Amino acid sequence: MTNQQLFEFIRSHDLAVLATISPAGTPQAALVGIAVTPELELIFNTVKSSRKYDNLVRNSAIAFVIGCTTEITVQYEGEAGEPTGAELQRYKDVYFSKWPDCREHEKWPGIVYFKVRPRWIRYSDFNPNSQAIVERIF
Repeated sequence: MTNQQLFEFIRSHDLAVLATISPAGTPQAALVGIAVTPELELIFNTVKSSRKYDNLVRNSAIAFVIGCTTEITVQYEGEAGEPTGAELQRYKDVYFSKWPDCREHEKWPGIVYFKVRPRWIRYSDFNPNSQAIVERIF
């Protein structure tokens, strides 16, 4: 499995389950819309009033599960950050190319965008004819 194949798999999915760590050290999960760059960075938005925002400000460690409807999934762990300036615009361009209707979210109070750099990705295909498991460490 190449990085390009991972990119294509992730790009084919609109949603992912995101896990963050609360201030008390407990896991919290949310469904989010995602976009992906060819470098396998994930982009999502949220609002500053959300639990995930507070969690990520305190602890940038993040995990996702992508692909929950078939026997093929990607587990993804990384570090999240809020891009700014030209970097923010570049990531928003990627996000809006996937989610053009979400340009309306720009009007929401406290809207923010996160980009996530991968640290570890595991692609698992548990179909009977495949049973492929591939891990990448970044």
